[in-house]
Amino acid sequence: MSERIPMTRTGYERLHDELKRLKVEERPAIVREIETARAHGDLSENAEYHAAKDRQGHVEARIRYLEDKLARAQVIEPSGQPVDKVRFGLTVDLEDADTGERVTYTILGEDEADVANGTISVRSPVARALLGKQAGDSVTVEIPKGTREFQILEIRNQ
Repeated sequence: MSERIPMTRTGYERLHDELKRLKVEERPAIVREIETARAHGDLSENAEYHAAKDRQGHVEARIRYLEDKLARAQVIEPSGQPVDKVRFGLTVDLEDADTGERVTYTILGEDEADVANGTISVRSPVARALLGKQAGDSVTVEIPKGTREFQILEIRNQ
């Protein structure tokens, strides 16, 4: 059996909406572009035809990717989770043990992660180190820049 992919309801709906848009809008538009380009004659030197076929390949690949993700989705509602331990969907306040810098992360699915907005993937090194830990615990995280140690200050729902 394929591995389940954790995500929030919002993340699931975002992927579902993108899939629907690709199937209902993008796919038919590309078919029309290919038909128009074919009407121009010789396909071997027809740049518009080749560009449309290339775009079609990208859209079809994205459709397959989204269908797979949605089929394996495990929708988790973070609002009802206890905040005794770090879990998917919860927000964690951390303090860097070396610099004293404080950061806040919400642990979400891969497609929902955006570090600039304070969300990280459940599969990221930081999230993997934090999962199951409690407020007051220290965690050491291997990141591309080396090793960092964090103190968990608080765990809460968003």
